[in-house]
Amino acid sequence: MRRKFLVLLETLVILAGLSLGFAAWKVHSALDQTLNVAQEELLDVPSGSTPTGTFNRMQAKGTLRDAFWLRVYWRFNLAGQPLHSGEYRLTPGMTLKDLLGVWQRGEVVQYSLTLVEGWNFRQVRAALDKQEKLKHTLAGLSDAELMTRLGHEGVFPEGRFFPDTYKYVRGMTDAELLVQAYNRLDEVLAKEWTDRAQDVPYTEPYQALIMASLVEKETGVPQERAEIAGVFVRRLAAGMLLQTDPTVIYGMGERYTGKLSRADLHEATPYNTYTNAGLPPTPIAMVGREAIHAALNPASGTSLYFVARGDGSHVFSDDLEAHNNAVREFQLKRRADYRSSPAPIPQPAAAPGQEPAVEPPAASPDTATDSNADAPHESEKDSQ
Repeated sequence: MRRKFLVLLETLVILAGLSLGFAAWKVHSALDQTLNVAQEELLDVPSGSTPTGTFNRMQAKGTLRDAFWLRVYWRFNLAGQPLHSGEYRLTPGMTLKDLLGVWQRGEVVQYSLTLVEGWNFRQVRAALDKQEKLKHTLAGLSDAELMTRLGHEGVFPEGRFFPDTYKYVRGMTDAELLVQAYNRLDEVLAKEWTDRAQDVPYTEPYQALIMASLVEKETGVPQERAEIAGVFVRRLAAGMLLQTDPTVIYGMGERYTGKLSRADLHEATPYNTYTNAGLPPTPIAMVGREAIHAALNPASGTSLYFVARGDGSHVFSDDLEAHNNAVREFQLKRRADYRSSPAPIPQPAAAPGQEPAVEPPAASPDTATDSNADAPHESEKDSQ
C-alpha cells in the first residue's frame, strides 16, 4: 500500500512539473509573440478597463493570441500594476513584451491644445469644442453654468485662464483642461502680484489682470508692454480716460465686424473706456505672464499717448501736439500692409500622434487704440 502511494505521489509530482513547464512555455510563447499589426494604430483603453478585458478584446480583433495565458501572467506578475486609461500606439514588429512595457510606464498618447494670448473666452470654448479626443462635458452650458461646473460659481470667465499649450489624453474632459488653465493663471498672477512695483495703482490682483488684458490687446511687441502699461497708469493718475479701442470692441461683442465708427466710440457699454472712467469691469482677453508683469511693473516716463506705426510697434508721445504729428504721419497715410500688432507666428507642425496646435487668429488691422481711419484719432478723442 505504501509503495502504491509513493508511486501515485511521484506521478502527481511529475504531472505537476509537466503542467508547470507547459504553462511556463505557453506564457513565454504568448509574451514573445509579435502583435498582428500591419501599420501603426491606436489601442483605446477607456477608463475602468482591465487587462483581462483588454487582452480579450485584442484577441477578438485578431491583434494577439493566447489571451488566457497573458491574463495568467498579469495575475501572477503584475497584479498591483494599474492599467492607465488612454490610447497606446501599436506599431508593426511590436511584441507583447513591448506592449506590457508601454503599459507599465503609462506611455499613453498625448495630444495638445494651445490657448493663445489675446483670445477671449468665446474663442477658448470654440477651440475646446474642436478637440475630438477630449470628452466634452460643457457643451450647451452658459458661461455662468460652466464656471459653476468648474467649482468657481459667480466668477466671470473672461481672462481667468492662462494661455499656454496643454497636454491631454483621450478621455480627459474639457472641464479638467480648463481647471488646469484656471489654476495656472492663479499661480502666475499670485507670483507676479508678490513681485509687483510698490507704486502700482491697484488694490487687488484682479485689477492688475484687467490692466494686463488691455496691454495684451494693444501690443505684441515684448519691449513695449511695460511702456503701454506706463501710459495707461499715468492717464489714470491724471484723471484721463483710457480711450482704448479694444475695450470698445469687446463691449460690442459679435457685432464688431473689423472697423469702428464714431458712433461705436460713444456707445454706452460698461467696457467703453471713451465714456467710462477707469478700468473696464473685467478683463477683455486672456493674458500671458509678460503682460501681467508689465501691468504690475509699468515703465516710468512722461508719455501719455501712443499711435501704431503700422508694423506692430508704436510711437509714444508726451503731449497732444507731438501725438497729432504722429497720427498724421502713421495713421492718415496708411501702408498697404498696415498692422497694429505683429504678424502671427506660424505654429510648428504637430508631432506624430498629436493634434496640431490651434492657430492664433490673424491680428486685425483695426484693433489698436488709434488704428481706425474712420474713427476719431487720439487727438480728436482727447479734445472732445
